[in-house]
Amino acid sequence: MQSGPFGLDIAPDEPLRFLERLRRIQSGQAGESMVNQLAGNMGGAPFAYFADWTDRVGGDAGFHDIGFLQLVSPAERDALEANVAMQQRVGITTEVVDADQVRGLLPGIVIDDDQVAAYEPRSGYADPSSATGSLLAAALGRGARLIQDCAVTGVRVAGERVVGVETERGSVDGPIVVDAAGAWAGRVAAMAGLDIPLTVWRHDVAYVRRPPDIGRHVGFIDFDNLFYSRPEGDALTLVALEDGNPIDGDPDASVSSATAGFELRAAERIVRRLPDFGRAGLHSAHSGQDGITPDQHPIIGPAGPDGFWLDCGYSGTGFKTAPAIGDSLAALIAEGPAATDDLAPYGLARFAEGRLIAGEHSYGHMWR
Repeated sequence: MQSGPFGLDIAPDEPLRFLERLRRIQSGQAGESMVNQLAGNMGGAPFAYFADWTDRVGGDAGFHDIGFLQLVSPAERDALEANVAMQQRVGITTEVVDADQVRGLLPGIVIDDDQVAAYEPRSGYADPSSATGSLLAAALGRGARLIQDCAVTGVRVAGERVVGVETERGSVDGPIVVDAAGAWAGRVAAMAGLDIPLTVWRHDVAYVRRPPDIGRHVGFIDFDNLFYSRPEGDALTLVALEDGNPIDGDPDASVSSATAGFELRAAERIVRRLPDFGRAGLHSAHSGQDGITPDQHPIIGPAGPDGFWLDCGYSGTGFKTAPAIGDSLAALIAEGPAATDDLAPYGLARFAEGRLIAGEHSYGHMWR
């Protein structure tokens, strides 16, 4: 079962070969690592992929090159500096900037003189809907088949091997089934006899109208105040929080509106850091859902009957790394373990074996 950019990036004969396979992911949290964070943070090799989207994929990913700031508390300064140094060693264009430099990059910000941040000038954000749509068009052009509004109701197994799925419209044969079902991934895994450590995580997002005198700004994650923000189009700014996100929800729940009280909490956070946003107006707010794991890192690899693969548990992050993960997972499925060991740390067995993923210089979980 495939969904979103992850399912499309591992489609058979997929055209999107991202040759720098998870170079940054292999380094652990790589700047916490600015890899598994805000979908808009496009630093390093993924920046080139999204910036060259039309030539690589076709269509439009809605990419905007705006730069990115990572703000942390003073207690996390040493971790930030260590993570920036690690990123620089693997070729990421990033640097530590002082408070005055931050003020120049994000006018109006309230920041103490002794604080620092990480800055990625070759960074930005892309539009998930546009990116997924163009990936879908590319996959269909290469022979993939799309069946919409057709829920999978069972995974078919003969002996110890997958032979297809049952759906609302009948059986579909196939020797490989990939569970890339996001918030529904646990439900699909159960059809293959698996109980995976994945719960449903809900995340609210608000869009505010910037005052006319505030232009498009750099994207940023503020670990000190537990929120992140980036521009949305010419007049709006996205604001979302890292804490207070409900867990253990229903994947079928409506996401058309935000949780009660979220808009006020979001407004308080951004005004605390950027007081001029006190003059902003609320445009809209809604929710989204994903599967979250105990270490907030994905589950990727074979599990259960032969031919069943997991590609889920991205815990609200991972859009940026989808091309790299898709490339590695497609190679692993088609060619076997000799093709790549990039994804080995993300196997399901790590939870039972106590090998949860954590960065050497972690700022703590993204979602709290």
